[in-house]
Amino acid sequence: MDQRIGRAERHSNETHVKVEIKLDGKGLAQVSTGIGFFDHMLTILAGHSGFDIAVECRGDLDVDGHHTVEDVGIVLGRAFAQALGDKRGIFRYGTAFVPMDESLAMVSLDISGRPYLHYDMPTLVPMIGDFDTQLAEEFFRAFSNQCGITLHIRVLYGKNAHHMLEAVFKAFARALKQAVALEKNADGIPSTKGIID
Repeated sequence: MDQRIGRAERHSNETHVKVEIKLDGKGLAQVSTGIGFFDHMLTILAGHSGFDIAVECRGDLDVDGHHTVEDVGIVLGRAFAQALGDKRGIFRYGTAFVPMDESLAMVSLDISGRPYLHYDMPTLVPMIGDFDTQLAEEFFRAFSNQCGITLHIRVLYGKNAHHMLEAVFKAFARALKQAVALEKNADGIPSTKGIID
């Protein structure tokens, strides 16, 4: 089996981002974005998906974290799409419920070729450390748009913002892991159309 590895870079006046992802990895993470909580979430994404993820970003954090978080989502989405290739033999769909103490998150996704994000989150405190909590939605939207996945995210309930977002990233990781897994004895495109696009 060919190694499913994707690499992407993006350079602008706002950020310089470099990403590598290996889908059939060991959950290793090398992450440096300058935003501590975001690094923590990306490390969780690697660990719970089994993907090896390397992210290096230098962004205009003197402005705020928006460009950094969104652009990492863009570049990670592009690298993920490259790693998937023609999507031959994958399960395609993934759903995960993950509890984190008092919080419960659900992520359901379809590697469909059609980007769409539904994001249903209780109101969170504005900041977790140096991370603007509004930016989680921007990350997931950017990722979905670039790799063409239909992505539904919902926190059913919770009180602690850290717990809720951590549950979301863990559920996202688990759903992705399920969706990119290779079906035994399946080598075709998982679509009656013959393509995912």
